[in-house]
Amino acid sequence: MVFYFTSAVVNPPYTIYMGKDKYENEDLIKYGWPEDIWFHVDKLSSAHVYLRLPKGQTIDDIPPEVLIDCAQLVKNNSIQGCKMNNINVVYTPWANLKKTGDMDVGQIGFHRQKEVKIVAVEKKINEIVNRLEKTKAERYPDLAAEKESRDREERNEKKAQLQDQKKREKEEQKRKKEMEELKNYTSLMKSENMKSNEVRTETEESAQTRMVMIQTISCER
Repeated sequence: MVFYFTSAVVNPPYTIYMGKDKYENEDLIKYGWPEDIWFHVDKLSSAHVYLRLPKGQTIDDIPPEVLIDCAQLVKNNSIQGCKMNNINVVYTPWANLKKTGDMDVGQIGFHRQKEVKIVAVEKKINEIVNRLEKTKAERYPDLAAEKESRDREERNEKKAQLQDQKKREKEEQKRKKEMEELKNYTSLMKSENMKSNEVRTETEESAQTRMVMIQTISCER
């Protein structure tokens, strides 16, 4: 079972989700999306909460209001953290999560510590938690199928982009070829015109010479 929440503090709203227990957290880790941001109470046990970003957004694009929603939800779903003030919540892209065979169920590490961010939570804000709880929905998704569908769509998009790029490159090559042919044709025509002018000049000079000769002969007579 996966719990889904809606953060409607911005428009369009964001989807937040988390597993029911540590065993379901394993599936969430395995079938997460590149658009997912993982949240957890720092150094304490808590739910694994995920924020799904729209395509094209990064961890730095999370609206502050949505970040607060995620942090409050994580705190509220920590047995120890929900009773404490001034805790830290860590968050990082799903792709930065590291899972090895020697780790316990639900345990996670990071590939790159520098990609882990921290947000401080002073205290629980009931107004935020209650608002999120009202949007809570329980579902039994096929996480593997959803991930495959998402990846297939991405592959198709990349394939279409590649085909479009090849088409543009082909059109550009055609345009350059036509421009080169036009340039060569223009040069050829210019050369032909020069030769024609030379011939015309020579013909005119010959005609003038003949006229002079005729005039000379006429005068001598």
